[in-house]
Amino acid sequence: MDVLALLVDGFATSISPLNLLIVLIGVTVGIFIGAMPGLGSVNGVAIVLPLTFIVPPTSAIILLAAIYYGAMYGGAISSILLGIPGASTAVATTFDGRPMAQKGEAGLALIVAAVASFIGGTISVVLFTVFAVPLADMALAFGPAEEFALVLLAFTTFVGLGGDDILKTIVMICLGLVLSTVGLDIISGEPRLIFGDMPGFYSGISFLVLAIGVYGVGEVLYTIETSRNAPMVTPARLTFSELRAGLSKMTRMWRTMSLGSVLGFFVGILPAAGATPAALMSYGVAKSISKRPDSFGRGNPEGVAAPETANNAASTGSLLPMLTLGIPGSPTTALLLGGMVMWGLTPGPMLFVEQKEFVWGLISSLYTANVAAVLVNIALIPVFVWALRMPFTVLCAMVLVLCIVGGYAPDQRMHDVWMIAGFGVAGYVLRKADYPLAPLVLALVLGPLMEKSFRQTMIAEHGDLTVFVDRPISAVFMAISLLLFSLPLIRLLRRSRARASNPAPAE
Repeated sequence: MDVLALLVDGFATSISPLNLLIVLIGVTVGIFIGAMPGLGSVNGVAIVLPLTFIVPPTSAIILLAAIYYGAMYGGAISSILLGIPGASTAVATTFDGRPMAQKGEAGLALIVAAVASFIGGTISVVLFTVFAVPLADMALAFGPAEEFALVLLAFTTFVGLGGDDILKTIVMICLGLVLSTVGLDIISGEPRLIFGDMPGFYSGISFLVLAIGVYGVGEVLYTIETSRNAPMVTPARLTFSELRAGLSKMTRMWRTMSLGSVLGFFVGILPAAGATPAALMSYGVAKSISKRPDSFGRGNPEGVAAPETANNAASTGSLLPMLTLGIPGSPTTALLLGGMVMWGLTPGPMLFVEQKEFVWGLISSLYTANVAAVLVNIALIPVFVWALRMPFTVLCAMVLVLCIVGGYAPDQRMHDVWMIAGFGVAGYVLRKADYPLAPLVLALVLGPLMEKSFRQTMIAEHGDLTVFVDRPISAVFMAISLLLFSLPLIRLLRRSRARASNPAPAE
């Protein structure tokens, strides 16, 4: 009852006219920021952070949280319409969102993304409200060994799900892990894989550069070859009847969205994990439990719903360690943490005691921001779908410009532009050769976390590998990983036995 009373007091703060206006402005700005390749929630919050001193601290954090929420919604827009992830959190949405748009179901894909984001955000905020302190204690139990086992589980999920060629999937994971090691060694600081002492490689290969290259430029090159006179995506319409049909389809995805929400929230509260691995893992889980796993990657709406519920749930979950422990769960929450310090607030357990109005005003604003984001997103879907009616020549040129600008803007280096061009050609060749791109992107995103956690564990345990099975949580993750990795072999043995028991009739 105390939690309900505090939440009611928080709503008294969050639904004030000023804060409601701030929420609407924040989610609208966030949606457009998230939809722009190369920006994302980190850039949006960083740009707006200096402006927050003109409002009280509670209103300031509500504004930044609303931008964060809106960007989570907006990341799906460019992933679906252009095949370019607006941010790393929306990469998994591209896998099925893009094929849906190409089949003329862009409106449906955007509806699924918006509603799934709302469901994921709502479930995660409820979990946040009820289980804040216990979940923070659980997150503290995760050490480097558990982090390594969790990342390994994400990789084996892709291997064990079937659909793609298993050998090609493993090759792409290994290639992504190699690319993730480019730059300075995390322990010794020595440069490695810098290709002839090229300065641009000292800072490593940015995920954004790889994603824009393989999914943006590579997609344009492939489309130019396969559809010279056709639009990049089939033009789509959006009517109220289609909206109702889309919402009715969502009711059949309740299991996928529920699992994605819970998984996303728990992964989100882990420091350094964040929404990207949560979305990729949720996509993998949805594919593994689906009755039609082969339809994933070809325009299955569940392939859009799963990552969108997870990345929005994870964005809420990442706020939990920031508020209760002072440990940011993602790069965006690290900026929010810096903002709180600038406003004279000290994150940690005492924040819930000394600054109740601030904390519960923020928590209640997540409810209002979630509602505002889904309403604004659905209201703007006709605008997004209208973009599909552009001629192919115009849309193709715009996509290339967005790719170049989006890749150049974060660090403003021509090195990144050349890398985008190189990855674009590589993405085109890999797609022609039928190599899956998702494992490559996953490995580049999670590779640094995997290396860091493994090396930290080995240093702490003096090279003893048994630590991964001695610790209960990591042992469970390792066991599941082993099972998933064995699934392709099990399926192969079953098919061999089936052929042996039912030999083909002799001609």
